[in-house]
Amino acid sequence: MTSPKAALLTVLSRIDSPRRSTLRRELARAKPGKDADSRPKLVLASASPRRVTLLAQVGIEPDALRPSDIDEVPGRGEMPRSLVTRLSRAKAEEARDQIANDRELAGAYIVAADTIVAVGRRILMKPRFVEEAEACLELLSGRAHRVLTGVCLITPDDRIRQKIVDTRVRFKRLSKVEIDAYLASREWRDKAGGYGIQGLAGAFVQRIDGSYTNVVGLPLAEIVNMLVGEGFPIHATWSKPGELEPA
Repeated sequence: MTSPKAALLTVLSRIDSPRRSTLRRELARAKPGKDADSRPKLVLASASPRRVTLLAQVGIEPDALRPSDIDEVPGRGEMPRSLVTRLSRAKAEEARDQIANDRELAGAYIVAADTIVAVGRRILMKPRFVEEAEACLELLSGRAHRVLTGVCLITPDDRIRQKIVDTRVRFKRLSKVEIDAYLASREWRDKAGGYGIQGLAGAFVQRIDGSYTNVVGLPLAEIVNMLVGEGFPIHATWSKPGELEPA
């Protein structure tokens, strides 16, 4: 007679089995040879238009967007670098699980990112209400802050690479008129720290030390280096057939 403990282990094994034997894992084990006609696919674990536009700037067009639905609230006492590392990996892993049995995308590279603004140890997430956005701008006024992006890349054979990009930004002292006008523009919505450097808030910035695209939402140099280092042929898209000059 089967014991309750053995029965429970059997049930858990059956539940876990599909995850272990996904199409993605089968493709990774197969290790197919190089095919000149095949193009590696890439999934962006985000639905952010800014991130899609930034990737397009360097010739990358994601084959699919797979945004996550994870809780982005920092844990008690969680530090900025720890938060972006945890969230970017969680987003990438959720996207991987979403495509694990998708015949079109199972063998894709996956890129995820999470960006926050930090003043010291204080983390400024995306404000939900205008009052929160106003508090962010008042805090950032006349001082330096950091923009941190955690990037996570999962290769087709499920190796995980992570990196944190840290940029220092200094705002000029903002008047009440400037803050009120920016809040009225509504550009603060869906932006970490309550501002977007690529828009009107560019007028607030006195100095940047580090990656500008990181502040926009995706550090391009680091993303490209990570992908190229793992065999994704980014530069192959830079030349257009028929437009190359003869040697």
